Parts: sequence; structure tokens; C-alpha cells
Amino acid sequence: MNWFASLPAITQALLATLFTYALTALGAATVFFFKTINRRVLDGMLGFAAGVMIAASFFSLLAPAIEMAELAHAAGKGLPSWAAAVLGFILGGAFLRFSDLLLPHHHVGSREDEGIKTSWSRSLLLVLAITLHNIPEGLAVGVGFGAAAVNPAAGLAGALSLAFGIGLQNFPEGAAVSIPLRREGLSRLKSFWIGQASGIVEPIAGVLGAVLVLSMQALLPYALSFAAGAMIFVVAEELIPEAYRQGNDHIATMGLILGFAVMMALDVALG
Repeated sequence: MNWFASLPAITQALLATLFTYALTALGAATVFFFKTINRRVLDGMLGFAAGVMIAASFFSLLAPAIEMAELAHAAGKGLPSWAAAVLGFILGGAFLRFSDLLLPHHHVGSREDEGIKTSWSRSLLLVLAITLHNIPEGLAVGVGFGAAAVNPAAGLAGALSLAFGIGLQNFPEGAAVSIPLRREGLSRLKSFWIGQASGIVEPIAGVLGAVLVLSMQALLPYALSFAAGAMIFVVAEELIPEAYRQGNDHIATMGLILGFAVMMALDVALG
């Protein structure tokens, strides 16, 4: 662990998001062993991913953002802590909403394309849909490591727990993309390619998040709450509706509870 702690924050963010991407690819690779996935299992996995993201949004992002904003406000700088957190959180959700409206994409199981109309292939639109989902995850991890480097209110252990939690939910998420694509008739290789391709954006977003935080430290509370708002948007817009679409409410809910508990335990134990 000492060797990792001695690395620059940007390198830490890159390695951490490469880890989260690798687990996405590993989950997508299950399509080589399974052609179908039980819908109840899938909904439980989606609920688990939602629970992890909700817990990470508060424990790893919003809570330290509020603490940092309080310190800045006490020093006569910045907005009150609640205002900084609320503003960043709303901007994060709004950013994802406008991206959702503008970026052409297609969700697995959906009948219609979303965003601006285009002639792009369905495979590319599927990748874009999942990429839009993964941007806030990579951004959150990068911001977490940037925050750990510049502010004592955020610790490296907290950033590591965030990266581990995101990676943990990326494994079932990768499988939840590739296996349904295989069931729809795509080849195993193409299903895997689409499932893992979306995760490539996480290292890019992670490095970008760390760079922004290190270069504009005053924006740190806003950046953390922005990432939280973006993640909650994904949970409310995509994960929860999809998990409940087939009527497996109780399984999805228990998956969410388990995911939240796992992420909370990680953050409290490591952070």
C-alpha cells in the first residue's frame, strides 16, 4: 500500500479506474460461459449496483464535500456547506440529463433510440448508452483521489474504498449488459465487446476528474457533489426502473439493500 500512496494522484486515479474497467470487462466475459441469465438474478444484480452507487454518493462524495465546504466557509471562502453541496449535486444531475437528451444512444431491451436522431449502428448506440452511465463512476473515482491529495478532509483510504465499491458493482453490471445482448442474437464476441467497451471511458473520466481537482482546488466540494448528483441520476433514471421492470420488486430491493450495506461497510472500515 505504501508504494501506491507514494504515487501522484493522477496515476492513482488511472490505476484505480483501470481496475474498475477490468472488472467491467471480466463481468462482460461471462457471456462466453452463459447464453442467458435468469431475470430474477439480473434484477438482483441491478439492485446491488444501485445500492453501491447510492451509498458511494453519500459516504464517499457528499459527506466529504460538505465537510470541505464547511472548512472553506469558516475560513471566509465559498458558499455555506449546504449550498455548495446542493449546487454541485443539482448540476451533476442536470449534466447527465442534458447529455441523455443530446447524445444518441440505445438501452438494452428498449424499442426506441434516445437522444438526437442518427443513422449510427445499433451496436455503437448501445456502447454510447452504457458509456454515458459509466462517465460519472470514473469521474467520482478520479475526483476522490484528487481530493485525497489536496485536502485532509478526504483520505486515500476513502478513495480506495470508492474505487473498490465501483469495481465491485461493475462486475455484475458488465454481465448484465453482455448476456442480454447474447440472448437477443448477437455473437458472444460482439456481446462481450459491447459490454466491455463502455468501461473504457472510466479511466479517461477518472484522470480528467483528478486533473480538474488538482488544478482548481477551490472547486473540490462542488466536484465531489457533482459526481454524486450524476451517479444518483444514473441510479434513478436507469438502474432502478430496469431492475423493477419485470416485477421482481423484492429481489431488486434486497439487492439494493445489500449493495448499500457492502459499500457502507467498505467506506466506514477503510475510510
